Amino acid sequence: MKNVLILHGAGNDHTGNWLPWLKDELEKKGYKVWSPDLPNSDVPNLRDWLETIFSNKDWNFDRESIIIGHSAGATFILRILEELPDNVKINKAVLVAGPANMGTIPDYFPYKREMVTPPFNWIKIKNSCEKFYFVHSDNDKYLCGEENGKFFQKNLGGELILKRDQGHFNLEVSPSYKKFPMLLEIIEK
Repeated sequence: MKNVLILHGAGNDHTGNWLPWLKDELEKKGYKVWSPDLPNSDVPNLRDWLETIFSNKDWNFDRESIIIGHSAGATFILRILEELPDNVKINKAVLVAGPANMGTIPDYFPYKREMVTPPFNWIKIKNSCEKFYFVHSDNDKYLCGEENGKFFQKNLGGELILKRDQGHFNLEVSPSYKKFPMLLEIIEK
């Protein structure tokens, strides 16, 4: 069965931005969807987030799995892929406005440093996912913009989708980010 894991970013939960809309739309199409509240989202802890995902015995990753994440949740996808058993490969990973390890993360975003340190195991990540999509904007005020997407694409291949003037793809940018139809298009490719 096709299944989708949707991950929110720091300072958010499963009800933020476009996440509830995407969950509803996917369920209407017959997908099994999980959109968990990750603990301590104001100051995320990587180990706690991983424990939340891997302690759910009702959730399995397989060739029909798709993971979508926003902001810190996008980068967290890479940490999940590092932790999957070697014989498990998912279908797609869609990272929306994820921070990368480029020395561009200032001290006032300490949780982003934890998400990108230690360095990513690019080979393991790439072997754990069939297709990658990176969605970024040229004017992301949270320092998760175009250069981050290029960094991810350089290391993982995949498709980089650059949007102009879309900021962090959230409700701060526009009330239209209660929905995000482009993500449905990516999922159904």
